[in-house]
Amino acid sequence: MSSTFVKADPAPLEAAGLRWLAAAGARVPEIVEESPTRLVLCRIDPGRLSADGEAELGRMLATVHRAGAPRFGSLPAPGPLFVGRCEVPSPEADDWNAYYMEHRLMPLAARAGLSREVERVHVDAPTEPPARLHGDLWTGNVLADCAGRPWLIDPAAYGGHREVDLAMLALFGTVPARTLAAYEEVAPLADGWRDRVELWQLFPLLVHAVLFGGGYVARSRELALRLAR
Repeated sequence: MSSTFVKADPAPLEAAGLRWLAAAGARVPEIVEESPTRLVLCRIDPGRLSADGEAELGRMLATVHRAGAPRFGSLPAPGPLFVGRCEVPSPEADDWNAYYMEHRLMPLAARAGLSREVERVHVDAPTEPPARLHGDLWTGNVLADCAGRPWLIDPAAYGGHREVDLAMLALFGTVPARTLAAYEEVAPLADGWRDRVELWQLFPLLVHAVLFGGGYVARSRELALRLAR
């Protein structure tokens, strides 16, 4: 029998998020047991992402994103959405640009004391259908197994703009060139997507500002001022 990994006090929608991503083609750990206070997953024997694995990650993300979601803000199951330990409101809507400002940036900005700076941020992304997002896709939530294949863990899944996942992946690391190339083979990105990376990174930075304060507040303020109208 495979060894297991036990998470105490998992996020309320973590198991549902894993199933939602798996249904769209993501490689995620198998759920062995779940309850509100305990989530048991099959353990992934760790390795290093291979060149083929980097390309597979791009194809996998593109496939998951293309699976879509009913609306922006749609969740994999009823319940509160947590990004890390930060609860984020997630009502549903059909206009991503307005949604991102109203339901992603501004509630967190108010909690971090940055409403004045963030309310001036300009959000103007091309219209796309809702993508099925991992939602907390920093590099630590992409694991490699001993065969060099990618796995996704710890989702905060919801319907959103697909560029958000890619921007988060680049926030605390770099996205391998093979990953981006393979992604675009499956689902080409809209013109100017690189210019919007910092716009989407403001959301996870504000999450960190709420949770940890300090330098993350200053970094969020500086970024918001750069993104102002």
